[in-house]
Amino acid sequence: MGKNQDVQEVDVEDGNLPATVSSQTEPPNVLVALAATIERLVARNEKCIGDLSGHRKLTIFHGERPPSISIAKYLERIYKYTNCSPSCFVAGFVYIDRLIHRQPHVPIISLNAHRLLMTSIMIATKLFDDIHYNNAFYSRVGGIGIAELNGLELDFLFRLDFRVQVTLNVFEGYCTYLQKELLMSDRVSRTLPTFGRFGGSYGVLDKEKSLEDAQKNLLLFLNGNSTTLAAALARGHSGPRNR
Repeated sequence: MGKNQDVQEVDVEDGNLPATVSSQTEPPNVLVALAATIERLVARNEKCIGDLSGHRKLTIFHGERPPSISIAKYLERIYKYTNCSPSCFVAGFVYIDRLIHRQPHVPIISLNAHRLLMTSIMIATKLFDDIHYNNAFYSRVGGIGIAELNGLELDFLFRLDFRVQVTLNVFEGYCTYLQKELLMSDRVSRTLPTFGRFGGSYGVLDKEKSLEDAQKNLLLFLNGNSTTLAAALARGHSGPRNR
C-alpha cells in the first residue's frame, strides 16, 4: 500500500478553481447538520480512544495528523467548488454510516474524517447527479493526490461491498436524523421545518397532502428550494459537466 500524504492546505489553489456555487450566501442546512454530526462523532470517538498515535495509517483513509481545515469548512469547500446537489451530502453520510456498521473497529476520527467525507460525497455525485466533475477535479478541491483519491474510492467501494444504492425511505430517514442533530446544535437559532411519517387522519387525500408537505419540508431542509423531491432524487442536480 502506498504512503498517504496528509490532506494539503487546500486553500492555496483557490485561484485555480472555478467558483461554480449557486447564489446562496449561506451553505445549505444539510452541510451544517452533517458537519455538526461528524464533529460530534469524532469528539466522542477520540474521547474514548485517548491517544491517537496507534491509529495513524491504520487504513488508507488515515493520515499522520489531523488536517488544519475544519470539517465544516471542508464541506463548504466541496459544495462551493463542485456545486454538487445537497442530496449528495446526505447520501455520503449514508455510506459512512454503512461503513461504520460493517467495520466498527475503524472509528471515525480526525485522522480519517476528511478523506471519508470527500470519498463518500464524490461517489454519491456519480449516482445522484447526472452531471458532475471527475476525480481529478475532486482531488484539487480536496487537497488529495489523484492517485490517492482513486485508491480511496476503490477501497471505500470494496469496504461497502458496492452497496451504494439509497432508497427514498432510507434517504428521508437520514435527513430526519440530520435535522435532529442540527436542532441540537448550538449553531442554529431558527426553527426548521419538520417532516416524517404521516400523522392524524388516514384518509387518502390527507395522506397525499401529508406526503406533499413532508417532501416540501425535506427540500427546504436540503437547500431551501421548492423543487419536487421526486425530481431532485430522480434527475439529480444540473451542476458542472463531467470533464
